[in-house]
Amino acid sequence: MNYNLKNKPDMSFWNLWNLSFGFFGVQIAYALQSANITRIFATLGADPHSLSYFWILPPLMGIIVQPIVGTLSDKTWTRFGRRIPYLFIGAACSVLVMCLLPNAGSFGMAVSTAMIFGLVALMFLDTSINMAMQPFKMLVGDMVNEKQKGLAYSIQSFLCNAGSVAGFIFPFVFTAIGISNKAPKGIVPDSVIWSFYIGAAILILCVIYTTIKVKEWNPQDYAAYNGLSKPLNEEKVNIIHLLKKAPATFWQVGLVQFFCWAAFMYMWTYTNGAIAATCWGVDMSLADAAKTSDYQVAGNWVGILYAVQALGSVAWAVVLPRFKNRKFAYALSLVLGGIGFATVPLFSNQYMQFVPFLLIGCAWAAILAMPFAMVTNALQGRGHMGVYLGLFNGTICVPQIVAALLGGIILGLVGSVQTNMMVVAGVLLFLGAASVFFIRETKTQEVEA
Repeated sequence: MNYNLKNKPDMSFWNLWNLSFGFFGVQIAYALQSANITRIFATLGADPHSLSYFWILPPLMGIIVQPIVGTLSDKTWTRFGRRIPYLFIGAACSVLVMCLLPNAGSFGMAVSTAMIFGLVALMFLDTSINMAMQPFKMLVGDMVNEKQKGLAYSIQSFLCNAGSVAGFIFPFVFTAIGISNKAPKGIVPDSVIWSFYIGAAILILCVIYTTIKVKEWNPQDYAAYNGLSKPLNEEKVNIIHLLKKAPATFWQVGLVQFFCWAAFMYMWTYTNGAIAATCWGVDMSLADAAKTSDYQVAGNWVGILYAVQALGSVAWAVVLPRFKNRKFAYALSLVLGGIGFATVPLFSNQYMQFVPFLLIGCAWAAILAMPFAMVTNALQGRGHMGVYLGLFNGTICVPQIVAALLGGIILGLVGSVQTNMMVVAGVLLFLGAASVFFIRETKTQEVEA
């Protein structure tokens, strides 16, 4: 049976909003993980040279889970939809694990056992977050026409950054309203624990909203709207074959992604130590440095800096579409982010750190928007959007895994000073900016930009 290509209908603003609203809750969970994993494991007693190894699990789970979710959801059809069942199951699992992870040090276990418990919880948390996150990207690719795709991804980017801001500032806010930011040795403070509890509640409420409001197409309609010869649930998928057929843009953008995500991996791993040392004078070479009250105060402030980064990302996202040359805008954003990372060691005043993190936000805005816009445009009409986006997630996960494996070695090479890892991150973004100019887009893509 052949399906003639039908034009995807325009959607109202609020229908586009509903497609991505659950992403707000998912991003709160992701922000809490990003800002607090190093803090949690350092509080439990992890050595600074080993911190990056704890970050291997999140991208490892992503590279395994997201292609599986993409492949299975391409072929799934239930009364609840294709993508939404995976979204809901992932969110439900995230809620459970978010209530367990920050309590790793609270169950009376030995330090080594508490770390193993935390690692297992982190593995399940990132698996479930990835399972919940990927469907939102697919929903936009599935149901939004090219004319509205820019608006749809802008809405998703706004909700992503809004969720990030909320998740990042929770520990600071909860400390300000009287929840304790201090705890016995080896135990995570209540300000962090309650941040995870509240984040879990918001996550499940947001995902329930999207589940109720969004009605997906059936496989036949999807095939008709995407010009496929048969519904995807009737096709066999050979991932190796699909990779061989992937457009050159897929791989060229992937090179840029390598440098960008390695840089941000080092930000998430070492910012807590860098800010504690630079702004609070904590000697991070001491064995118990991460268990001091100043380190916990710095940990709260890192959440504020990440929120500043997210706000900078929102502001820069408004500016990006004004550039006529998309590649120039992409490269410029990464250069600004590189300058931001490289200048973190220069500011001992905690408020002056807003400047570098605003610049880092410029890079983050481009990393969130540019790669998926370029790749989804290059994939238009090929089908298997879910599988391809799942595979493209490898360009996010692989560099993080490589960076995590090398983190302790590089830290040793730069004098075991965590602040110097910010400079390393800056150099990586400069390399990413240079790699942008290897990307070759089609004329159609350039017009759409």
